Amino acid sequence: MKQEMAKVRILGEEREYPKGICYGEIVKDFEKSGDPPIILVTVDGKLRELHKRLKKECTLSFVTTRDGIGHNTYQRSACLILLKAINDVASKDNIEKVRIHYSVGSGYYFTVEGNVLLDQEFLNKVKQRMTEIVEAKMPIMKRSVGTDEAISIFHANRMYDKEQLFRYRRVSRVNLYSIGDYEDYFYGFMAHHTGYISCFDLKLYDEGFVLELPARDHPNELPPFALDEKIFRVQKESKEWVEKLDISCVGDLNDRITKEGVHNILLVQEALQEAKIARIAEKIIHAGNKKFVMIAGPSSSGKTTFSHRLSIQLIAQGMKPHPIAVDNYFVNRDETPLDEYGEKNYECLEAIDVEQFNKDMLALLRGECVELPVYNFKTGRREYRGDFLKLGAEDILVIEGIHGLNDRLSYALPKESKFKIYISALTQLNVDEHNRIPTTDGRLIRRLVRDARTRGISAKDTIARWPSVRRGEEQNIFPFQEEADVMFNSALVYELACLKLYAEPLLFGIGKDEPEYIEAKRLLKFFDYFVAVPSEDVPHNSILREFVGGSCFDV
Repeated sequence: MKQEMAKVRILGEEREYPKGICYGEIVKDFEKSGDPPIILVTVDGKLRELHKRLKKECTLSFVTTRDGIGHNTYQRSACLILLKAINDVASKDNIEKVRIHYSVGSGYYFTVEGNVLLDQEFLNKVKQRMTEIVEAKMPIMKRSVGTDEAISIFHANRMYDKEQLFRYRRVSRVNLYSIGDYEDYFYGFMAHHTGYISCFDLKLYDEGFVLELPARDHPNELPPFALDEKIFRVQKESKEWVEKLDISCVGDLNDRITKEGVHNILLVQEALQEAKIARIAEKIIHAGNKKFVMIAGPSSSGKTTFSHRLSIQLIAQGMKPHPIAVDNYFVNRDETPLDEYGEKNYECLEAIDVEQFNKDMLALLRGECVELPVYNFKTGRREYRGDFLKLGAEDILVIEGIHGLNDRLSYALPKESKFKIYISALTQLNVDEHNRIPTTDGRLIRRLVRDARTRGISAKDTIARWPSVRRGEEQNIFPFQEEADVMFNSALVYELACLKLYAEPLLFGIGKDEPEYIEAKRLLKFFDYFVAVPSEDVPHNSILREFVGGSCFDV
């Protein structure tokens, strides 16, 4: 009997393949030595794993480990291999919990609980077992089970975070992944087999260890092992905050919301942030002779609200702060430089009139009266509206902008006059013990909601713009973060439950034929984990108000 064939359009050419062939076999015809591996495909615009099979005529595109979705798949698959290896080395009876906490460099920080001595000898055994699993190219199997069955499986395997999580899921089926006898749930697609995960390492650190993985731009090599110590410490502090709230994962949050409401969680979290801001204000005062507080952080980290709240705390300390946004020194839009993709690059330092900024700041430092500009985002031009300022002995400028930690922005100002603060929304909440919530997801969701509310920008356009924003952050913000005098985490443990009500309608507005639909669908699936809460009780000075509206500050 003749095999039925189907036409497949790939990279501008048309080929024929037998129906029923798995996509993993098709991509072998296009893989080249040295190129990043093809780890997923899109079939007529829909994301598919390589074990899936060709059913009909279609257009096929490739997703490599250099692509964002492909890189995430690599990281996720590596975590599954790690968990399998730990269970093989230590056995289930000795492991109470292996928990992923947060990203460290291009990898992840884990801790292990149970009857296990976490030392270099143990890590060497785990790494050796991981290497054996990778070299064996063991298939990563996927099966779909009913939600109730999945909950029973999680309970039997002492995965109580997952058991708790799926009590709030309305879906009827759950996809489980397995390597050999180890089975787990992961949020997102996996590699076809373990052989894709050829680049990794394990390093002891602090109370746990780091799973080192390649960076997205160089998917076939590990970067030098270098930890951002200050970022790690602020992440650890935030972990202690959620432990005070007795909330470590989404299931915990949902339990608290459904049983007692969000009010107490909200008040305690906001109080913890306010106490931290007060301590930062005290550090500025005790540092002495500081006239410029430079606040920097990536997109949607809440810099503007933070600068206002810090100003209030400085007033309480006897200072006279004046918030200034570096964005008001943008060059006129028609003068904005272009990036390598031909798009306007608002994230680069050259998008700022650095000369005028330094001229004005030096004049203020000398005690002169200066008229400060206001950037009109609708017209794309800098304007002067009679906003004059003169500094007295107790006056201090609170300057916020993405380049605040880069001395090239404030090159003319004396270093001893500057106090640097790095702020970011470092998500301290995880989906469960093996699935983390990327910090970038939290910031993207914040930006989706704010852009639609304040700038009339659709979710589609915000998602399309996000890769450019991320490139700008990698180039202009993250390299300087460790130069900060202090760091502040603006993430709120309850915020995604609030943002869900604002973000979901925006994401549903993205059509299936749009390139941004894959990302929109992923985020909508992510929101299914959360029990939504209204924002009425969110204080008007909360950082969250910068995004959902109703702030008492001009943000």
